[in-house]
Amino acid sequence: MIRSSRGLAAGLAGLGLIAVLAVAAPLVWGGDAAHLSGAAREGVSGEHWLGTDALGRDVLARTLVATRLTLVMTVIATAIAGTIGVLLGTAVWVAGPRVREIGLRLIDVMVSYPAIILALAVAAILGAGTVAAVVAIGVAWSPAFARLTANLAASVAGRDFVSAARLLGVPPHRILVRHLLPNIAEPLLVLLSVAFAGTLTALSGLSFIGLGVQAPSYDWGALLNTGLDALYTNPAEALGPAVAITLTGVLAGFVGDGLAAGADPHRVGIPGRVKKVPLPAAPPEDDGALLTVDGLCVSAGDVDLVDGVSFTVRPGEIVGVVGESGSGKSLTAMAVARLLPDTVTADARALRLDDLDLLAGAAPDRLATEIGVVYQDPAASFNPALRIGGQLTEVLRRHRGLGRRAARERAAEALDAVRITRPEARLRQHPHELSGGMRQRAMIASALLTGPRLLIADEPTTALDVTVQAEILELLREANRRDGTAMLFISHDIGVIASLCHRVLVMYAGRIVEELPVADLAAGRARHPYTRALLDATPRLDTDGDGGAELTTIPGRPPAPADRPAGCAFASRCALVMPRCTEERPAAVAVGTDHRAACHAVALTVEETAS
Repeated sequence: MIRSSRGLAAGLAGLGLIAVLAVAAPLVWGGDAAHLSGAAREGVSGEHWLGTDALGRDVLARTLVATRLTLVMTVIATAIAGTIGVLLGTAVWVAGPRVREIGLRLIDVMVSYPAIILALAVAAILGAGTVAAVVAIGVAWSPAFARLTANLAASVAGRDFVSAARLLGVPPHRILVRHLLPNIAEPLLVLLSVAFAGTLTALSGLSFIGLGVQAPSYDWGALLNTGLDALYTNPAEALGPAVAITLTGVLAGFVGDGLAAGADPHRVGIPGRVKKVPLPAAPPEDDGALLTVDGLCVSAGDVDLVDGVSFTVRPGEIVGVVGESGSGKSLTAMAVARLLPDTVTADARALRLDDLDLLAGAAPDRLATEIGVVYQDPAASFNPALRIGGQLTEVLRRHRGLGRRAARERAAEALDAVRITRPEARLRQHPHELSGGMRQRAMIASALLTGPRLLIADEPTTALDVTVQAEILELLREANRRDGTAMLFISHDIGVIASLCHRVLVMYAGRIVEELPVADLAAGRARHPYTRALLDATPRLDTDGDGGAELTTIPGRPPAPADRPAGCAFASRCALVMPRCTEERPAAVAVGTDHRAACHAVALTVEETAS
């Protein structure tokens, strides 16, 4: 939405008057512009305000009549530039990585040449004339649109709502029209006004040097050329078209500045490649598992971000994944949802949701309906250019075959189920009109609309205050109890994990270091030094002020993915470190029912207890 301003109003009003003049001038002054008289090269007079040309024709009448052809050519050339540039700039972001790389390099090459050089090259190929000039200037200005569009699309293409659209199986052309273009439209409108002024000047320049409009037709550039011959005897002959070009360009600039100043302040992954590779034989599987992840590795180039993660999620179970930032929690979840950035690859022995092979890269309809995703930041997850209703109903209409009215009714019911007031009114609102907690509730409603069997919640309460956080957690519990929805809940807050989940996976440096039931976690029966350190660093309200244990901190920081040691990644921060910890990667050992820990010290204790 664009707010009005004085500059914008003045620019639009001025261009509107010029457009009216373009329509009326040939009808009113067409005869005077074509009338030949004996008063050749006559100076300024009451009869001829700008004098006459070499054939005695009135210069002012010809300037006014030339407005139509000049504006028509400028509009067409600007449309050609915008169409080619926008299509090229957005196409590279909805195409594959190879096409994108070629497209971006092509744009760079085109931008490196001045527009007028490209225009002259095209005009030389096509020859002199009106059509050649319009095509030449349109092609010459298209790189500016392509570069801006590509840069803007890059910032939008990585947003969660675009990744979700890809997960839903929305085709590339619909992603382009529905999600990319609406979110970059305002800067493009500003460029459009600037391009209008630029193409006007460029077209006039081509006509001025004889490569544009040819006699007997004429535009402002052609009139400027003929006026140059009389510059010393009757400068007014060149003054008329010069003023017309300058005034129109300035008014277009007013429009551009007004659009830039009045733009709505609220406006502002591509699925990763998951491939199946031969790996060592898989360990025994849980036959009752809904989700099976076995030997998952996520890499960026030669660097492993997630290294050999294996776990299962049973039907109706809430599995929490906890760890410090950079531990690989979100990458693991996004690999399951196939929402990794395209610069990241994922390999696994098995990655399966019931009978759906997530490594195969197929069945987008099933992915869209059987996996729901709740993101950490709903402000980035909803498309700011679209109303809430359209975004909630899209998946129902596309994958459930519901009509518009039925889909809206279902969406309203889903908003009501997550306790959003006035759901029908909320469907007509844009995301920025909702509070943070309300947006998160709407995100949960969106994720649950299709009745997914697995819900992935990627730190859904991190950005919320404690009151709203408690409400969101209760909504997730309710969905689990009511619908039996299995969940993979990601958080860095071990307290939140303990309050919601049935089973906990503790991740550190891209690996699972401990897996245990939440009852063991709550009872303090965690065995891995990292898990115990997280618990010791968590504030508790069930101890009195002077008798409670003092909070501790974990010294140091996790290693960077490229610097992870061959042995235990936690060794440099661990109080129980042994010589073998730095050399040998610990294997997970069973320390109880559904309880395993990957630690040499724990393994030694288990061996001593068994003996």
